[in-house]
Amino acid sequence: MPWPRTLLWQIFVVVTIVMLISAVVWYQIFRHFEQGPRARDLAQMVVSVVNLTRTALINAEPSRRRELLIDLAALEGIRIYPAEDSDVLTPLPQTRPLTLLTHRVRNDLGGNTRFASSWEGLEGFWVSFRLDPDDPDEYWVMLPADRVVRPRAVDWLGWAGVALGLSLAAAYVIVSRVNRPLRNIASAARAVGRGEMPAPLREEGPADVAEVARAFNQMAGDLASLEADRRLILAGVSHDLRTPLARLRLGVELSSSSQDDRDAMGTDIDEMDRIIGQFVDFARDGQSEASKQIDLTEMLADLEAHYERLGSRVRFTAPESVRVEGRPLGLRRAVSNLIDNALRYAPGQAVDVELAVTQEHALIEVLDRGPGIPADQVERLKRPFTRLEVARTDVKGSGLGLAIVDRIARAHGGSLLMLGREGGGLRAILRLALGEGKNHPGTEA
Repeated sequence: MPWPRTLLWQIFVVVTIVMLISAVVWYQIFRHFEQGPRARDLAQMVVSVVNLTRTALINAEPSRRRELLIDLAALEGIRIYPAEDSDVLTPLPQTRPLTLLTHRVRNDLGGNTRFASSWEGLEGFWVSFRLDPDDPDEYWVMLPADRVVRPRAVDWLGWAGVALGLSLAAAYVIVSRVNRPLRNIASAARAVGRGEMPAPLREEGPADVAEVARAFNQMAGDLASLEADRRLILAGVSHDLRTPLARLRLGVELSSSSQDDRDAMGTDIDEMDRIIGQFVDFARDGQSEASKQIDLTEMLADLEAHYERLGSRVRFTAPESVRVEGRPLGLRRAVSNLIDNALRYAPGQAVDVELAVTQEHALIEVLDRGPGIPADQVERLKRPFTRLEVARTDVKGSGLGLAIVDRIARAHGGSLLMLGREGGGLRAILRLALGEGKNHPGTEA
């Protein structure tokens, strides 16, 4: 059986193993220290009953023996019967306590003493004896079984099971007090990993766990402060760079260089301006924009008109109306980034943009016939400032385009998927959560 991974079940398994080992050890201790003395005491009681019965029978008048036997059976539960060769006997179970008992009784009553657990169908503890060692007549005396056969250690396993259940219940209560804060910390850590700022954790529970929650809150606050400072610096630097870029553009236009040189320098300046724009977009993160109802079909129609004016071959396919709750500028920026990437890596070819819906998500798919992205590199390319050093390398880019799209998708309860396209190319899918009560068609993608 594989070892459980959760703390709760690990504690359960450990407690169970410890309880079982404790029960086995207790049973062995009982056998070693209790069964011997108990067998000695029981043997003395059995020998005393047999000797008193023999003495009473010997000293009683023959005419009163029958009355004596009736009194013994009625008052003491002791029955005496003459032994015969045709008696139907059931031997005693071969257990260690009974073996010790019969061995001691034989030592006191004689080696020819016999034992049985039933005589002619009567259950009890049966011991044979003779009134005189030379007397050929043999008798059976029966003692109630509950006087001799005590509960075995195995019979107490039920109590051990109850103790085990109580121990597991206590372990569950203890571990749940530790496990719940740990689950909250894990959830908050995942939120921090997604770039979100979770609500402060409750610093409760055991002192060690509360200290971990306190340290996590401090770490999350420090990360939020660092992120805010980073965005402020990034936005400030990016903004300040645009002023000298504007002067460079003006200088290029007024220079006496050839038209080809001016066009080349202008292209470089445009690329630098685009990269600075990506830095600004990444720094802003779109969180300051108010959320509202967006008609995705209308937004894509506006983008179609925009790329048509630029002379780009972008074909849009969309249902009549798909509405989501979101930030308009952020979503427009995300779709534009995907289209720009597709146009850059599949030059001269048409890019298809398709809008579809499922029961829970709106899907915006941007399809190109470029070189594509290896499946094992997709998640890495979603990180900021990361580029693919193969056919789709954005040697002129900043490595922020897909990171911006991924962040916007997660801010809208969705995700960014990048899959291979049949026949070659890339399917970039922007998944957006529809949410309850949204106006969307019931078709399936």
